[in-house]
Amino acid sequence: MDLGIQGRKALLTGASKGMGRACAEALAREGCVVTIVARGAEDLDRAVQDIGAATGAQVTAVTADITTPQGRAAALEACPEPDILLNNAAGMKPGDFRDWTRETWIEALDLMMLAPIEMIRLTYDGMLDRGFGRVVNIASRGVKIPQADLGLSNGARTGLVGFCAGLARRGIARNVTINTILPGIVASDGQRQHVQALAQRTGRSFDDIWAERAASSPAGRYGDPEEIAALFAFLASTHSGLMTGQSILMDGGDYPGTL
Repeated sequence: MDLGIQGRKALLTGASKGMGRACAEALAREGCVVTIVARGAEDLDRAVQDIGAATGAQVTAVTADITTPQGRAAALEACPEPDILLNNAAGMKPGDFRDWTRETWIEALDLMMLAPIEMIRLTYDGMLDRGFGRVVNIASRGVKIPQADLGLSNGARTGLVGFCAGLARRGIARNVTINTILPGIVASDGQRQHVQALAQRTGRSFDDIWAERAASSPAGRYGDPEEIAALFAFLASTHSGLMTGQSILMDGGDYPGTL
């Protein structure tokens, strides 16, 4: 399927590894002009090389912390008029809410809610003016299946989804949409870090927890970052123009509800 986005400018945050990197490669294959942002220069350089080798595309990399005004400015200097925006960020470590201070909560909100909202604020009107825009957030199944030890993520990501649901209806008549992907367990660096944190907290082995989580899913496995990227590419495409304000689970069937 031709997604109709060749030549579109795409700005992807949190895109040096895992799902974000896979999303960048998916858009590069579609002929988009891709800019990726992350904090780690080494991982960004590797991503640029890997995506270039896989697709033949030239990808621009920006080393920046998107939670800061300076980081957002650097990203938008490299890609000042994005047609496609991916908001993606790793979550916080699991823990006990009794241990989380106000500073911990502010860090979580900055990372998973406020920085994405700021990126939308800085790019949304330009998309409206140009008559095309696709904003996609990668959040977590925790928005619909909250876990107590991931309360920081539950709270911040649900706040982002709520904000986007309110804004999303305003732009669709001008071909600007906002949607959110809610992944389940995906075999990414972030998932490995999460399981490692669980292993340290519980004293259980990493391998046991990793295998147990896969077995607990109806799919019996972890998702691949490329599967998330395929959904993202569709949401970024011309074919998704009637879809906005949606939170789409891609979790192997973990969520047990009908709606």
